Amino acid sequence: MSSVPVAVVTGSNKGIGLAIVRALCKQFPGDVYLTSRDPGRGQAAVAQLQQEGLQPLFHQLDIDDLQSIRALRDFLKEKYGGLNVLVNNAGIAFKVHDTTPFAVQAEVTLKTNFFGTRNVCTELLPLMKPYGRVVNVSSMVSSSALGGCSQELQQKFRSDTITEEELVQLMTKFVEDTKKSVHEKEGWPNTAYGVSKIGVTVLSRIQARLLNEQRKGEHILLNACCPGWVRTDMAGPKATKSPDEGAETPVYLALLPSDADAPHGQFVSNKTVRPW
Repeated sequence: MSSVPVAVVTGSNKGIGLAIVRALCKQFPGDVYLTSRDPGRGQAAVAQLQQEGLQPLFHQLDIDDLQSIRALRDFLKEKYGGLNVLVNNAGIAFKVHDTTPFAVQAEVTLKTNFFGTRNVCTELLPLMKPYGRVVNVSSMVSSSALGGCSQELQQKFRSDTITEEELVQLMTKFVEDTKKSVHEKEGWPNTAYGVSKIGVTVLSRIQARLLNEQRKGEHILLNACCPGWVRTDMAGPKATKSPDEGAETPVYLALLPSDADAPHGQFVSNKTVRPW
C-alpha cells in the first residue's frame, strides 16, 4: 500500500476540472487523479498535461454510475488506504435556450449534480484520512436560486439541523413538482441547475456538521465553493474568468494547511466565506 498522499478530481477531463488537476499537479505533494466518464477523453487530457511537464494519473469515473464510483473507492482503498483530497467538480447544465422540457432538465440535472455528487460522498468520505480536504464545487447560482425559493423552502435550506434524508426528500420533490408543472406554485425557482446547486451547498453544510460530530479530532475540512463565471463549454466564451482562474478557489480549499480549522461547512467564493 502506498503512503503517498492522493487527490481525486471528478469530471476533470476539461474546463474547471482540468484546471484544478493542473494546479494540484503543481502544488499537491502526492498523486493526482484526473477522472472522466469517457476513458479516451480522460487519457487525452492526461496526455495534454504531460506535455506541460505534469504527471497526473487517470481513473475512470462516471458519477451517475454507482458501480463506477465503487470501483474507484475500492481502488483508492487498496492502493492508498484512503484519500487525502476530494474535489467534487463533475456537473452538467443545460444551455439557456435548450428546448428540452423543463421536467426532463430537472431530472437529468439533479441526477448528476446532486444525486451523483451525493453518491460520490457516500462512498468516498469514509475513506478521507485525517487532515483530509473535501471541496464540493457549487455555484453562486445556488445563492440566487435560494433567493428565488419561497420563505418556507429558504428556511428549510438554511436550517442548521436539516438532515441528509430531508434534503434528499426536498430534491426529489422538486423533480416530482416539475413533472406535475406545479414547481413554481410549490415555491421553487425556475432553474434546475440552481436547485441542483442549492442541493450541493446544503449537502456540504450537512456533511461538515456530521464530520464535526463523528470525526472531530481528525481535522477534515469540507466546503462548498463557487469558482466564478468561467469560460468553459458549460458557461460559454463570454464568461469573465479563464479555467485556471476558476480553479483558484477550489484549489485554495483543497490545499488548506494542516493547522487550519476553517473554513469548514462554508460556501466560499473568491477565497471568501459568503453568507448562506
